[in-house]
Amino acid sequence: MTGWSIVGTISGTSADGIDLAEIETDGQTVSRFGPATTTGYRSDTRRMVLEAAGRKGENRDTWPEIAEEVTADHAAAIGDFLQEHHLTPDAIVFHGQTVWHDPKKGETVQLGDPQVLAKVLGLPVIGDVRACRHGSRRRGCTACADLSPGTRQNAGRHGQETLCFLNIGGVSNLTFISGDHLLAFDIGPGNALLDDWIRVHGAGDYDAGGVISAKGHADEKRLTEALKHPFLSGPGPKSLDRYSFSADFVEGMSLGDGAATLLTFTAEAIAKAETLLPQKPGLWLVCGGGRHNPVLMQALRDRLAGDVVSADDYGIDGDALEAQAMAFLGARLKAGLPTTFPETTGVGEPAVGGKVYLPAL
Repeated sequence: MTGWSIVGTISGTSADGIDLAEIETDGQTVSRFGPATTTGYRSDTRRMVLEAAGRKGENRDTWPEIAEEVTADHAAAIGDFLQEHHLTPDAIVFHGQTVWHDPKKGETVQLGDPQVLAKVLGLPVIGDVRACRHGSRRRGCTACADLSPGTRQNAGRHGQETLCFLNIGGVSNLTFISGDHLLAFDIGPGNALLDDWIRVHGAGDYDAGGVISAKGHADEKRLTEALKHPFLSGPGPKSLDRYSFSADFVEGMSLGDGAATLLTFTAEAIAKAETLLPQKPGLWLVCGGGRHNPVLMQALRDRLAGDVVSADDYGIDGDALEAQAMAFLGARLKAGLPTTFPETTGVGEPAVGGKVYLPAL
């Protein structure tokens, strides 16, 4: 065997489920991509997570209870995953659930207890992946960006000199690769604003297939004002919280028109990010839930210079990429290799992040 068998886990800002993926890696190359899946949170857990995130760092007295529920849901999901696929990994990587992120203060909070998880599973668990060994909290944590050697490996495999991995989850972020040049940053809203708009109108949890957005008409005047948000024009690396942007600018609109305007806002924000790159990518590989929305994908094709395709079209699991990235980070920690870089998260120098929790402790 080359390297270690590592299972990575992550739950994004939409809290719509726990992504799990196993890979075999030495922390420099991936020798095998194993099984992957997504397991939903219990409804009460998801509700508590979204409520906590919406309070923007307030009501911290509720965090310990939420952390217990997040840990329990992860333990159940990981246990089922290992049993189903007959896996005995060398380590589990536990990202935890982000409920608060303030880049200006350098504060980021991921709930969940890796030590409890290690005891329950009887396996080493790598946690605190956003904390570097020198004690600082990383300004950003773009999973695709942190998978830098892996993304370079994919870039070479697909014969592209210049490409972007575009992840559209609750927020959107990119990893730009051109030869040995790597740049990564958060872009702006992904699915979060549109999901919340659909949910508050009682039309479901998200705009399935972009059906609602497709029936509406975007308000160009409102978009023009919203796109003046200073974050959108600032250079990377940079990061944001799920609630850094607000959907207030579509208040008073119909369900369809509001949805169309929010979807267009996401696409336009990504188009603005293209102007911040050293050169225009020839290929955009889209991962995350946003790639399942054909209306959003077409909006991106209309606005971006390069080809815009689902990562799945290139043999990359667009749902598993971030969990695979977490697993890769765990292997790099085990190998004593840097897990974060100035070009991806704004740290001063390449640094190793994370901590190993053993089940016997």
